[in-house]
Amino acid sequence: MVSSSLASNGSFYPRAPKRSSDTGLSRSFLLNLILKTLYYRQEMLGHEIGRELCVPFSVIDEHVSTLRRENLIEVSGAATTTSATYRFKISDQGRERARQALKVSHYVGPAPVTLEQYIEGILEQTSARPHLNRDALRNALSSLVLPAEVIEQIGPALESQRALFLHGEPGNGKTALAEAIGQALGGDLLMPHAVEIDNHVIKVLDPIFHGESEANPGAALDALTNNVNDPVFTGEEVSGPARVYDEGVTTNTPTDKLDDRWVPVKRPVVFAGGELDLEMLDLTHNEREGYYEAPLHMKANGGVFIIDDFGRQLVKPRDLLNRWIVPLDKGIDFLTLHTGRKFPIPFHAMVIFATNLSPHDLVDDAFLRRIHYKVEMGAPGPSDYREIFWRQCAQYSIDPSHEAIEHIYRRYYKGMRIPVRACHPRDLIQKVVEVARWNGEKPELSIELIDLVCRSYFLADEETLD
Repeated sequence: MVSSSLASNGSFYPRAPKRSSDTGLSRSFLLNLILKTLYYRQEMLGHEIGRELCVPFSVIDEHVSTLRRENLIEVSGAATTTSATYRFKISDQGRERARQALKVSHYVGPAPVTLEQYIEGILEQTSARPHLNRDALRNALSSLVLPAEVIEQIGPALESQRALFLHGEPGNGKTALAEAIGQALGGDLLMPHAVEIDNHVIKVLDPIFHGESEANPGAALDALTNNVNDPVFTGEEVSGPARVYDEGVTTNTPTDKLDDRWVPVKRPVVFAGGELDLEMLDLTHNEREGYYEAPLHMKANGGVFIIDDFGRQLVKPRDLLNRWIVPLDKGIDFLTLHTGRKFPIPFHAMVIFATNLSPHDLVDDAFLRRIHYKVEMGAPGPSDYREIFWRQCAQYSIDPSHEAIEHIYRRYYKGMRIPVRACHPRDLIQKVVEVARWNGEKPELSIELIDLVCRSYFLADEETLD
């Protein structure tokens, strides 16, 4: 569990919109979104439409009335006299209008936030970071066995949120450390489902990278259940100041409800490996669906963006870093719509490069200067190796054995001149467990079993052994 001292999303708390204008979205955008939603669902209660769009029904009430007047939808039943409980059905004329809207964009789902609202939300959540102290960092990285100097080197990088370059031989924990750093930052963020700009939709929320907030597990489901009876959605009267709409509909709305277009998520840790190319760092326009997918670093905003196996991508390292010169220096990036419109977004993710190639073989000194923190992950010393080994044994309830480690060092690391790697204890213990399971035996660190797994793991043969 990450220390609570590392968890904070600042004071950003977007309140639920009270009226259509509070969303920042155009009238035509909301009308089309409602109509497309009904096109796929055929019939819906009024408050169900609001729930589908993640806005109070009061926000779309006037638009639903407009669609009724234009004979695009009709009322097929009602539970009460409030329009939030009416059952709305799309008409034949409405289906034709919806099909025209779907030709432009197939996006159906939560109403997006505007680009301005997104920028404000990200900046507010990332501008005031909690102080990261040494003890909190050690606690957050306690699952790893790290030399003290590594903690001292990466600490300032985390505190300043500067780019970090992890390098060293394969198998010494660069990827594991990068992932642990992402978890060490901890805390929760509010992330929008989608962002709107010029009536174009950019999908941001990604279940792969944006896990549900640990601080409020089941929040989305609870909100969904509660909203069924929420006066904001049903239109029932509650105590508090009233609000009057153009058509004379009077509704009361709580003023402290979170805007459901923003979702509480764990701080994102976005991971990209050898598959990364330049196209993945720009908007992806789905011509068939008519909306955009946010690039990886936009999904990583407020969290960590890990580029693993740096230097092994299809794109040259120089080209990749050229793409990020301005974002790394200025904290801002520019994306381009297929219409040619270019717009800025915050680039407030900590970037971690991990590579087993020599940094000087990848890029020149001018580029390396832009990455202020460079940390080498070396092979573990005997004491660290032993600690890693014991932890793996404990994980599988295997009795530890000093003789087993001494045998591995003497016969394989020294006898065969095999370089020590931090991943070896994990891999060897897993093989011990697998072999024991195959033989129907309890796993133990006998010399015979150690030799059996080491021969297949290190590709040893009798001629190379002492």
